[in-house]
Amino acid sequence: MLSGLLTPLRGTSRIGGVSVQDQPLEARRHLGFLTASTGLYERLTGREVLQTFGRLQGLDGAALEARLTATIDELELSRFVDQRCGAMSSGQQQRISIGRAVVHDPLACVLDEPTATLDPLASRDILELVKRAQRRNRAVLFSTHRMEEAEYLCTRLLFMRAGKVVAEGTTEQLLERSGQRSLTAAFLHFAEGKA
Repeated sequence: MLSGLLTPLRGTSRIGGVSVQDQPLEARRHLGFLTASTGLYERLTGREVLQTFGRLQGLDGAALEARLTATIDELELSRFVDQRCGAMSSGQQQRISIGRAVVHDPLACVLDEPTATLDPLASRDILELVKRAQRRNRAVLFSTHRMEEAEYLCTRLLFMRAGKVVAEGTTEQLLERSGQRSLTAAFLHFAEGKA
């Protein structure tokens, strides 16, 4: 719905104060979106992907070059950014995909399982990227099955099962309401339909 691909049945959504329903193109300019699959063009280099998506977001000239440099540095892409995407490891492809989502420094990001294919060190780097975005007052919708990531990053959590929200709140609220000591146990508690 935030990307404008689905129309909400009720309510409205805004990104940076811009209505997704009334001004979808303008709203999308403020959104970074990472799907679960990398979907990279195998024949392009990582740099070409970042340039292309930067241009699609309205960047050019010095502004584009500055954002490319910042993105490459922030995600530590310099070792492989000039390789073709088809020759990259899955972890390298994931980093390029994340770069593609944030190259324009959006106000909000939707990150669907961004650490799924990454080793622990690379995952840590992505989590730190999200923390830096939060410190810059960027909104991040972070989807994960890893409860330790949710606990580390999230100020508000939604537990979902079969496409429905089964519980929401802060880590402390969810642990208290479930009577559990870990988020994994709390999720299982709510997912099994316990009050």
